[in-house]
Amino acid sequence: MSVATSAAADQSLCAPLPVLGRDVTVPLVTGGEVTYAALDYAASAPALQRVWDDVAAYAPYYGSVHRGAGYLSQLSTDLFENARRTVEEFLDCREGDQLVFTRSTTDSLNLLAAALPADCQVFVFETEHHASLLPWRDARVTYLNAPRTPGEAVTTLERALADRDPYGPALVCVTGASNVTGELWPVKELAAAAHAHGARIVLDAAQLAPHHPLSVRELDVDWVAFSGHKLYAPFGTGVLAGRADWLQEAEPYLAGGGASKAVARRADGGVDVEWHTTAARHEAGSPNVIGAYSIASACKALTEAGFDSLVAREQQLIGLVRDGLAEVPEVKVLSLFGDDAPRVGVLSFVVDGWNSSHFAAALSAEYGIGVRDGLFCAHPLVRTLLGSDPQEQGECGAPEGAPGEKSLNAIRVSFGAGTPDEHVERFVRAVRELVREGARWSYRTEGGRCVPDTSAA
Repeated sequence: MSVATSAAADQSLCAPLPVLGRDVTVPLVTGGEVTYAALDYAASAPALQRVWDDVAAYAPYYGSVHRGAGYLSQLSTDLFENARRTVEEFLDCREGDQLVFTRSTTDSLNLLAAALPADCQVFVFETEHHASLLPWRDARVTYLNAPRTPGEAVTTLERALADRDPYGPALVCVTGASNVTGELWPVKELAAAAHAHGARIVLDAAQLAPHHPLSVRELDVDWVAFSGHKLYAPFGTGVLAGRADWLQEAEPYLAGGGASKAVARRADGGVDVEWHTTAARHEAGSPNVIGAYSIASACKALTEAGFDSLVAREQQLIGLVRDGLAEVPEVKVLSLFGDDAPRVGVLSFVVDGWNSSHFAAALSAEYGIGVRDGLFCAHPLVRTLLGSDPQEQGECGAPEGAPGEKSLNAIRVSFGAGTPDEHVERFVRAVRELVREGARWSYRTEGGRCVPDTSAA
């Protein structure tokens, strides 16, 4: 998987894609208001204006999906199934692949976990997001240590697979881009290693799909999972796409209407059920047609904007952030694979002398910048990067904030196709000012988080 390492001439870069909230202003504790800088894309990206407009245009025609005879039901059914085909094209799925609409990446991976064949072995790196790390509780799981280079990741997986039972089913789960460091993983090489040892592989593309073109066919992964809310599409829908056999052979993820093809009472009082073998098998209940349509709309918008231009512009923003943070010696950017590793617009860091919650609160309250602090639902990875043991975040200004003390949590800044240059420039300037001049307001701990102390007003 290649990534543009330098932007072309500035005139070739696309403008930020229009997103909702781009004109929202927020109050500052120091007085006045400022346009909100949303730099927490890795958690939930703002909705594309295009997505919102498409959904608004459809909303008056909203109807029940499948089985309805009325015009609106038929229209909604066509919209839902066309959305499935649009997302399949976006992912470059193979003939025979099956795409199931779910609630999220977490839901997608739990669905796949429920469909694993008996006695399946699962291999997963400890560096995964909890959505990829935790669903495999009913399988035999091997947790792989954090690699320090892409090559080491491939070697570690090959060694683990070589030691497994060669005759049983096996699955490898790997991220495409880290939600902590933004670093790209060698997905194609890991897929080749898995297949060489008779295993299958599922790709957690939650952080990859919004930033790069994604081809199931080219990467040769067996399944891919991602979430709409990270792809500029709200309304709580996710995707699991890939090989159909394990999904068709498994019991339905949810039992109910839509998953069942035929139901009949038996003479003994029981019930016989014939389940669908299509994606409907795992889409019981009334489908989230608006969520599916919003994902399809986002896929179209990103494709039409052109990933080459989107990637080039994002690399420029990454350069601005990295260069700016490099000028502040107290800031340490976290990385598994090293400073030169290709990445998407996700960076985590710690600041010497600062509690991470305090720093994030000051960015918000004094500069109108939204970032995230904590362990980012990837606790083992962040603790590995920080070299810290499991502990609770300290109070604002507690010993963790003292120079030389290890940070217990980190700060994450993330951005994407809708991020204006000004937001990134304001962030870099704010980091520099906070480190050099300190916060201009006092803060206290409330509910485990640092918040502005309103009594100081």
